[in-house]
Amino acid sequence: MKKIAIVVNNSWYAWNMRANLGFAFQEHGYEVFFICPYDKYSENLKKYFNYIDIKINTKSINPIEDLKTIFRYFKVYKKINPDIVLQFTIKPNIHGTFAASFLKIPALNNIAGLGTLFMSNNFVTKTAKWLYRISQKKAQKIFFQNQDDLKMFVDEGLVQKEKCDVLPGSGVDIEKFKPAEIENDGVFRFLLASRMLWAKGIQEFIGAAKILKEKYVGIEFQLLGHLEMNSPTAITKKQMEIWGKEGHILYLGSSDDVRVQIAKADCVVLPSFYREGIPRILLESASMQKPIITTDNVGCRNVVEDGVNGFLCEVKNVSDLANKMEIMFNLSESQRKSMGISGREKMVREFDEKKVISKYIKTIKEILE
Repeated sequence: MKKIAIVVNNSWYAWNMRANLGFAFQEHGYEVFFICPYDKYSENLKKYFNYIDIKINTKSINPIEDLKTIFRYFKVYKKINPDIVLQFTIKPNIHGTFAASFLKIPALNNIAGLGTLFMSNNFVTKTAKWLYRISQKKAQKIFFQNQDDLKMFVDEGLVQKEKCDVLPGSGVDIEKFKPAEIENDGVFRFLLASRMLWAKGIQEFIGAAKILKEKYVGIEFQLLGHLEMNSPTAITKKQMEIWGKEGHILYLGSSDDVRVQIAKADCVVLPSFYREGIPRILLESASMQKPIITTDNVGCRNVVEDGVNGFLCEVKNVSDLANKMEIMFNLSESQRKSMGISGREKMVREFDEKKVISKYIKTIKEILE
């Protein structure tokens, strides 16, 4: 039985974003290993897959620490001897690829969005690009989630174009995320669900909420997602409490099943200026037949056809965001429903998770053969 190792930087991501990929590999006769740092979601992985804990400092730029990370991957890969490694997120993509190349194990990497790292041109960004340029020469295949990121990497010489391909994001499970009928209670709800990072447009969303709260009643602005993460761009618990006391937004905390909150929302908003791959929350919301408002930004614009299944707004423009949200609020229920139906059709047509899984299986067969 051939072995596949799925390598990511945390178990939450592994379980919530990549478990279906692991199940599909098992159905095709592969033995699956998940390699990622331990958290409470590791217990879910242990129930269904081989799981290996590994220590990674995801924020470190210390070269000594990075060498240690490469050595940790080397030891794990040598121990389990997988036929191929599938790597996601920056540290596995770079450090894991170095380790795999030393052992002559094929590496299939997924560069799923560039986050805040590539929003500037400082020393850290230049170092990351240099490491990508060296490491990705050793990968057998590299998947991107949008054409913008692929073009940037090719134009800057970070990857060889012939090794690359584009996936429709991570895809969406259209059977799990399907329309749900919720009784109308007279309150219109805008939902922003993401990690609570400034770059996700949280402040812009709150600015738009303040504008609309002054003009309308019966309208609610909800935030859903993790607080106090290990990131310099994370919104603090104290800041969220301040916003809550101002009365413009309702913070819902975090959730292991976002379908509950998406179902209750009338519109899902993501005013991100982060370099997204393709935001999973937008795919899930559109699949549940919800109209979307998001920025005309890398990754985000792939999900929304402006005026068809939602609206695009300008990046970091509070007044434009408020204007698009006001238009959405004033549409008739049938108009919003029509947008939601169009979004669902687009997900089925373009972003069905089965398309992503099929491409992985085909590519792995080609590499191993």
